[in-house]
Amino acid sequence: MSSAPFDRIPVVDLGPLSEAPRSSEARRELVARLCRICHEVGFFLVVNHGVSDGLCDDVFEMMHRFFALPHETKALIDKTKSRHFRGWEPVGAEHTNNRPDIREQIDWWSEWHAHPQDAEPNYLRLLGPNQWLPEEVLAGQRELALQWFEELGDLADRLLSDLSLGLGLPEDHMKHYFGDRPMSLSKFIHYPPTPDGGAGVNAHHDTGFLTVLAPGPTAGLQVQNQAGEWIDVPFLEGSFVINLGEMLQAMTGNYLVATAHRVITSCERYSAGYFHGPSLDASLAPLPLDDRFAVAVAASPHHNSAGFMALKEETDAGVGDIASNYRPRTYGEQLWNYFSRSYPENMALHYG
Repeated sequence: MSSAPFDRIPVVDLGPLSEAPRSSEARRELVARLCRICHEVGFFLVVNHGVSDGLCDDVFEMMHRFFALPHETKALIDKTKSRHFRGWEPVGAEHTNNRPDIREQIDWWSEWHAHPQDAEPNYLRLLGPNQWLPEEVLAGQRELALQWFEELGDLADRLLSDLSLGLGLPEDHMKHYFGDRPMSLSKFIHYPPTPDGGAGVNAHHDTGFLTVLAPGPTAGLQVQNQAGEWIDVPFLEGSFVINLGEMLQAMTGNYLVATAHRVITSCERYSAGYFHGPSLDASLAPLPLDDRFAVAVAASPHHNSAGFMALKEETDAGVGDIASNYRPRTYGEQLWNYFSRSYPENMALHYG
């Protein structure tokens, strides 16, 4: 496998993957290529993905309507009103690496029955309802968001099945692992032009397992390669950007990588993301992989030294932005750490 820094973002045609017989040599070659891309780059574009035509257009149209609303209307679903960290937030509300992100956004998570405010383990407090604007204010928001969850969740499941095969695991390994109460996130984002010295979102790894992003036609998303260079993600009409999160990196012993990325834009930009996650109690124990994967990691300084997003306590103590060795035991613990790091004021407001 190549150890040279990547200089472009690969494109993967999912059509042949869906058409090839499951046990065929052609399918094995295709999943091996997908797994190799996730090992070497951690980012790729997919085409022929099976998501409904027009869904992205409808979502972007909804975002334009929402973000054009007056501040006081958007504030009806302000995230500070939700102890489950759902709703709208203004520019600068989220922090990455202790620095404000220059974007406003709506977060809608998978909806489950709410637990008490003092529930233990503490991550169970994240389960609960979303906040929605009245239908007369933003018609169709809930139905469209739920369709986004369903179709992009299906795409993410298919990609995880392909990656499981590429890792030498049964195709349904991740499906069984994900449990019966998956906790996924849809994030709808509006970036104003990035000020000098700032970032629409600062350099980071994604928290969960797998991200599906509709980046929109406006440039700004950049991925960091092994040499520390920032590579622009191109816009390809009808495609989605796929990247891996820290949980797959941890569970594969750094064989698959969560690649650092950021957004810096010179003009107004919109994007819509889906972040695929399992049940909060899903264990993050290592996957049962063949020894050859560990050998590949040991032979690669880039993989062997790959770090994780630091806890708030670690960054306060001087640990580098993506230099933590901390490994949570469950997905819920990882999410609780994310909210503590990214929303310290909201965490203090609801949980002290």
